[in-house]
Amino acid sequence: MDNRALHQIGQRLSLRKPQAESLKRLADVIDLVDPTKGTDVAGALEAVRAAYPDVEDFERDFPSLCFALATGVGKTRLMGAFVSYLFMTGKSRNFFVLAPNLTIYEKLLADFQPSSPKYVFKGVEAFAHQPPLIVNAENYEEGRGVRGADLLGRDAAIINIFNISKINSEVRGGKSPRIKRLQEYIGESYFSYLAGLPDLVLMMDEAHRYRASAGAKAISELKPILGLEVTATPKAVGGSAAPFKNVLYRYDLPEAMEDGYVKEPAVGTRANFDPKSVSEDVLERIKLEDGVHYHEHVKVALQTYAKQNNAPLVHPFMLVVTQDTHHARQVHEFVESEQFFDGRYKGRVIEIHSKLTGEETEDNARKLLNIERDGTTDIVIHVNKLKEGWDVSNLFTIVPLRASASDILTEQTLGRGLRLPYGKRTGVEAVDTLTVIAHDRFNALIEMAKSADGLVHKFKEVRIGDSGDVPSSKPVMIEALSIIQTMIRQAAAPPMPPLPGGGVAEPDAPAFTFDKPEEIALAETALNVVMPSIRDLKRASDLNSDKVIKTIAADALAAHRATEGLFTTLTPERAEQVVKELCAAFVERTIAIPQMVVTPVDQVSFGFKPFQLEGLGSWNYQPISRELLVQVLRTEKQSLISGEDGGDQPDRLEDYLVARLIDFDEVDYDAHAEMLYELSGQVVTHLRSYLPNDEDVRNVLQSRGKDMAKAIFTQMTQHRWRTDSKYRVTLHAPFTVLRPQAFDGSGANPIRDFRQQPERLSDIKRFIFTGFKKGCYPQAKFDSDTERQMAILLERDATVELWMKPGPNQFKIYDSEGHAYQPDFVVETKTEKLILETKRASDVSDGEVQVKADAASLWCFIATTYHAEKFGEKPWRYALIPDVAVQPNSTLSGLLAKYTRPASLELKSRFELQAEEGTG
Repeated sequence: MDNRALHQIGQRLSLRKPQAESLKRLADVIDLVDPTKGTDVAGALEAVRAAYPDVEDFERDFPSLCFALATGVGKTRLMGAFVSYLFMTGKSRNFFVLAPNLTIYEKLLADFQPSSPKYVFKGVEAFAHQPPLIVNAENYEEGRGVRGADLLGRDAAIINIFNISKINSEVRGGKSPRIKRLQEYIGESYFSYLAGLPDLVLMMDEAHRYRASAGAKAISELKPILGLEVTATPKAVGGSAAPFKNVLYRYDLPEAMEDGYVKEPAVGTRANFDPKSVSEDVLERIKLEDGVHYHEHVKVALQTYAKQNNAPLVHPFMLVVTQDTHHARQVHEFVESEQFFDGRYKGRVIEIHSKLTGEETEDNARKLLNIERDGTTDIVIHVNKLKEGWDVSNLFTIVPLRASASDILTEQTLGRGLRLPYGKRTGVEAVDTLTVIAHDRFNALIEMAKSADGLVHKFKEVRIGDSGDVPSSKPVMIEALSIIQTMIRQAAAPPMPPLPGGGVAEPDAPAFTFDKPEEIALAETALNVVMPSIRDLKRASDLNSDKVIKTIAADALAAHRATEGLFTTLTPERAEQVVKELCAAFVERTIAIPQMVVTPVDQVSFGFKPFQLEGLGSWNYQPISRELLVQVLRTEKQSLISGEDGGDQPDRLEDYLVARLIDFDEVDYDAHAEMLYELSGQVVTHLRSYLPNDEDVRNVLQSRGKDMAKAIFTQMTQHRWRTDSKYRVTLHAPFTVLRPQAFDGSGANPIRDFRQQPERLSDIKRFIFTGFKKGCYPQAKFDSDTERQMAILLERDATVELWMKPGPNQFKIYDSEGHAYQPDFVVETKTEKLILETKRASDVSDGEVQVKADAASLWCFIATTYHAEKFGEKPWRYALIPDVAVQPNSTLSGLLAKYTRPASLELKSRFELQAEEGTG
């Protein structure tokens, strides 16, 4: 197994846990089988079964393995990872990617192009200068698949992407497919050329579509050395629907939900509504209306989230699943008619099925491709289930009409909308949820989801034992002391017991000359009780002055006597010698982090500038007659989208919104009343522009006022002004005494040398790493392998003197929202002190990451300007480093040169700081 290639691919492609595990298992199989043209298939199966007992059979004439990953987890990117590994390790440079239909074929072609935003090889070094050559059904006859990537030979990967219909052995009229006909430039058919390649690897997207006789025969004739199948549903289609016997790795939808890789499916209905009380036609109308209510609720939630987080605006749509083409046309005509919300959705509906005319098909195909981008479609009407491959990130509402519970609660139905619009959960319920409006099936869906084999309530298997999920050994909490605390303990006798699980010994520490129990106790009292309370020092080196040493020794003796309840036999002179050694070691082995408090000198005033609301044109709230009840299937959490009937009705419609807006702490009614009514008036005017009367406007304001007020306030914050104010920096202490950190040491062999990479990167949080020479703590835990690599870099860099992974509350850094920020690393070099943050390259531009980066860079500016420069200490610097930059040949100076993040001028201008020498 090539661990370097695995690591690089995992980092560069930002592989999720199931993708990384799939790639690792492929690497295992390559080592076990070493697939070639002459591979003994029976022997290969036995070798794979010995390592992975769930694989019963390859089910083909060649080694073929299935990776069953839930919809939305990223099967196309996984195929990119497979190609990258096989090419980088020299196992293959020829690949054949098979699509089951035209939709997926076109999607694959797009995703394998470097110009695509979803390019599957983005960041892979092996393809940076020479991307793979893509051969497809439209260009293979040009000979590019045979000629190779350039005139000098086939030096790059060659990926053939074909629809299964292009290679099937049987076509209409008895003719062979074009790919199997003689090509004069090679003297044989292109199909025969591919079948003769010594390293062809076959990849099958939506693999459950290739078990029919014609497709299976054509695949066998290609004679690949290895087959890699990906699907979310590892069962053959058709009446038999037998489960696959060649599944090497399975990651189902319940796991994807729990890990936060997809939306949470939920089911919605009207509260206290009996669907049997109305006819089928009326029920369908109610479901469509309530679907629109929920759709409009999501639309504003997305708009608000985008404004709050400076994120791209997502345009949601609602999917209506109909029974047949006649039913689809009836629904289409109704939702575009004046009877349905006064025709508000005319021109914003598309109908997709096989019986459309050519002009309709072309127009709807264009709309379907653009549905994530242009926001011109609110409703998509489709007959039965959508085809595989058409899965989008902006579907949040599904309205199934005349469908059974079993038809609704399938991955084929839900899978079309499970992708997360921002690639990860946002914490906003409406943005992270896919809701099925199913008044007539609500209870049945809830019960079905709860069943043992239900789609979302599948029982999770928990393996007990040292190699399983829960170790059989007793849970162990390990206390990680700072290096100074460790040195004090090491001075005592007998020596500390070894850490559980063995592992690397703690680093050698400079020995103290004191070793008597009373001296050890005095040193601990001085470190943990006296030094944290010192308030009149300007720099950590002041601890070495005779005056400070005498004060600490006297206070420690007094505290020691009080704690022990007896008089110590230590003399003041000996106590001072002990404290002198302790302080010298503390100054040498601790990064001095100043404790600073920033407070305003005078009263800060702020308010909001007048402005016109943006995005009102997309608000399309409709009157709602009853509460909508939405229940998340996995967690059973319920929420209501409702009207608030009862109580006095305000005379002015604007009062509904004003009353909501003044609930925000930042909004002062007396100061902002005029502006609040102006903004609320803009909303009322917009609602009146499409609702027929003021009663409907009142209904919408009453039922959706909270959502609208939140959206308005989000825009108000972007037009906030504040008076300039000077701030005072109060230095409480020039250093922080490092407290012990607590680690979970459960499981087999939890201790390991930090230079040793875990066998599975997903296990890295389980280990406690040791072996550091420059660490302020002898042990550390890492959240990612990038952090472990950064520790290696810091240990080997000659300019680094000390570093640490800070624990909670060791920094007083707060972002603009008041949230505490705990950086990844604090480092002291020969010339400066650093705060370093490592992030996935794809997350560096994330709004939350940027807010914390602003806070950290501002803290470094304050610490440098108003402490370091004033008292002759080292300056502070902050760097935000993407994971792909932390490489074995990286240097700290090189990373700092490229990724230093200074405080912005705008941030500095808010802090015209005045240092206060008093120590508060």
